Amino acid sequence: MRLPLIKHLVQFVEENDEDFLNETLETLEYLTDSPAIKDEELDVLGELISNMYGALEVSKSIKSGADKKQALNDFMKRVLGSIDQ
Repeated sequence: MRLPLIKHLVQFVEENDEDFLNETLETLEYLTDSPAIKDEELDVLGELISNMYGALEVSKSIKSGADKKQALNDFMKRVLGSIDQ
């Protein structure tokens, strides 16, 4: 996951609506089932999907009252904590 990309996506959600991200996720996830997708392309799709889900999580925290910077930091701590274990 890349924090700058997640921040950019969070900004998109703030300026538009999270429904756009959800619909994009559905499309990308559908593409992953295609037999025509190569392994390298699948890796890129997976990275995009994980960053989008991360942005949705951060956006939920912000809507719940968290500061944007703190929501991003807390999310990344959770991600890094799950990797360490």
